[in-house]
Amino acid sequence: MSNVEKISVAVTAEMAIMLKEAVSSGAYASSSELMREALREWRERREYRAKASERLGQFWDVGIASGEAVDGPDAMAQIQAKLAKTTASKTAA
Repeated sequence: MSNVEKISVAVTAEMAIMLKEAVSSGAYASSSELMREALREWRERREYRAKASERLGQFWDVGIASGEAVDGPDAMAQIQAKLAKTTASKTAA
């Protein structure tokens, strides 16, 4: 680790126990290692959420641009009518 900055972090008693148990079990070499991993995962989760939020916004925009909403049964009727028309024209040919 090239640039290490020591900081103090206050955690609840329950979190402190979890941290100590993780280290004593051998899952982590130190509490610092555990905190670094937790921060990396936190950063990844935030990046994922930001991308998911952006993607949701894109879906929203596509939905708005697609025109007025059609109720489920009406939409199904339109789809079935279009399918029947397409099928009829193919069997007639």
